[in-house]
Amino acid sequence: MSGKVTAEMVKELRERTGVSMGKCKEALDKAAGDMNAAIDFLRKSGMASAVKKEGRETNEGLIGAAEGKNAVALIEVNAETDFVTQNEKFKQFMKDVAQEAADAAPASLEELMNRPYSKDASVTIDQYRALVMQSLGENIQVKRMSILPKSDDLSIGLYSHMGGKIVVAVLLTGGSGQEALARDIAMHTAAESPEYLRAEDVPADIRAKEEEIARSQVQGKPANIVDKIVEGKIKAFCDEVCLVCQKYVKDNTMTIAQLLEKEGKRLNKQIGIKAFHRWKVGG
Repeated sequence: MSGKVTAEMVKELRERTGVSMGKCKEALDKAAGDMNAAIDFLRKSGMASAVKKEGRETNEGLIGAAEGKNAVALIEVNAETDFVTQNEKFKQFMKDVAQEAADAAPASLEELMNRPYSKDASVTIDQYRALVMQSLGENIQVKRMSILPKSDDLSIGLYSHMGGKIVVAVLLTGGSGQEALARDIAMHTAAESPEYLRAEDVPADIRAKEEEIARSQVQGKPANIVDKIVEGKIKAFCDEVCLVCQKYVKDNTMTIAQLLEKEGKRLNKQIGIKAFHRWKVGG
């Protein structure tokens, strides 16, 4: 969005950067209302060190996770108000849909919604949704679904935070039986919100932008130490946004990579993270 700077835009920039309203308005004015350019301006001037990736949430809802025989499912269900998402009928619908997804492992959300509901085959899951809508008086939508197939060489850990506003699944390689460790790492992921798994997963354009910002912050320093400073800043960035580089929340003397190494040695097997899924309502 660009053009006229509104009070809402200033408020959003403040929420995302923690910088004062006056400075946020100044940055937006300079950036002609372009939110991303205003964020870059604040970071380059050293006023904003970290930026929340998400702005204001526009959807109310909950995320459900369920386990079936052959798969784990994540599902997000939205409603118009938070009041309705706390209703037991809404919560039951979300749990039922998550379990249907985990049991059936459908190829798409559309396929899931067109399936007969296992507890009442006279209606499809989408018709079940319509009945809940009628009962609660609000528009209810199943927004997204992810199916995580189980296998003998995987341990899947699930963690729900803030009553289902954030749900994380962590997939560990190295065999089954490590669900408790996977859940601990999922809990860490809920708290620390990494964006990537490893440093090498950071896209080249993101890395280049961080380097540009880092160089703009060390102008005037002797040329021979600028590269070292920039390298250090890039490492610090990766330590903040990459899961395996982060300090473990339950023991900050080690990183997640070191935790995996320690547990692997204890069990005499190699344990790694195949993937993580951190879902936030409206994300």
